[in-house]
Amino acid sequence: MAKRDYYEMLGVAKDASADDIKKAYRKLAMKYHPDRNADNKDAEAKFKELNEAYEVLKDEQKRAAYDRFGHAAFDQAAGFGGRGNAGTSHEFNFGRRSGFSVFEEVLNEFMGGPRQTEERGGAAAGHRGSDRRFDLKISLEEAFQGTQKKVKLHGRVKCETCEGAGAEKGSKPVTCPTCKGRGAVRMQQGFFTIERTCTTCHGQGQTIQNPCKKCSGSGTIAGERILNVSIPAGIEDGSRIRIAEEGEAGYRGAAPGDLYVFVEVEPHNFFDRDGATLYCRAPISMVIAALGGNLEVPTIEGGKARVVIPEGTQSGKQFRLKGKGMSILRRSTRGDMIIQVQVETPVNLTKKQRELLEQFDLNSKSHAHSPESEKFIEKVKRFLEGLKH
Repeated sequence: MAKRDYYEMLGVAKDASADDIKKAYRKLAMKYHPDRNADNKDAEAKFKELNEAYEVLKDEQKRAAYDRFGHAAFDQAAGFGGRGNAGTSHEFNFGRRSGFSVFEEVLNEFMGGPRQTEERGGAAAGHRGSDRRFDLKISLEEAFQGTQKKVKLHGRVKCETCEGAGAEKGSKPVTCPTCKGRGAVRMQQGFFTIERTCTTCHGQGQTIQNPCKKCSGSGTIAGERILNVSIPAGIEDGSRIRIAEEGEAGYRGAAPGDLYVFVEVEPHNFFDRDGATLYCRAPISMVIAALGGNLEVPTIEGGKARVVIPEGTQSGKQFRLKGKGMSILRRSTRGDMIIQVQVETPVNLTKKQRELLEQFDLNSKSHAHSPESEKFIEKVKRFLEGLKH
């Protein structure tokens, strides 16, 4: 059974703001929470669906992926999905939060507390480094053969003075006296037991008495760095590459975020691409089309290929060159190249050339050498005869 649309579950439009999504979820979650519907299994199932929808739509990265690919963006079984062939790579690796539910997180924020921690006694999930997006343009040739690109990233990097710890050298963090190192404190709100991030240590479980002067105790500073990104052969336009832990540095040694490289393959001045197949249009003269001949066309790897044009070739005829198309991602085979010929009508004729063509036309009244014209004339005759009856 197909999953319902996440926006429909929450009753919001697809262009709804993050605040509107949160409000809609909060209202429905309170309505269907199991504690308020103890004997209603349908309410429990509905509550789980709402949690799943909100988990995706509250996250900017996940929401963007869902808007583009729907539920398939998070289907683990799909692996590397493609737009039409195995050469497409759209990588999705959005981790699911463990521990406390999204509902508890919303209640916590509603009650005025900060975000929940994911790992007690360690770095807070909320202090993990931010994910980064980088848009990268490459040529069709680079997509064919694969390439290495150097990208310059700006953002939060690890403080080298304190090595990301946030404390001056020689001093050590101490266990937080408020939460006793757990990073969170519990409190009762009616019939709910809510766990909040400790406001003293901000979920770290430790406090710093002598913070680093360069980073003011955060363990990160603004900076830039150069990163080499490997682009595999056969990658398609719109593909996304996830590079784990290459996003912004985390707070006081917490895990860094991930880097997402969105690849744009620029249009080519000769080839059009559809998956692993390359297309090109080539004009041929009326004489070659009538008498036959050879046509040389360039290939994506920089060589040339010869196409044999048989006599009587019509405009629009396609010729397939096996294995002359694009590389296929993570495979040793290649797609094909399709050449579509266009018979060119001669222009700027000399007097002699016009006389020869007129003479040719006088000797061509039977249309025996123009099968398409002959078929057209027969269709016109049958059409007119049908009107008479």
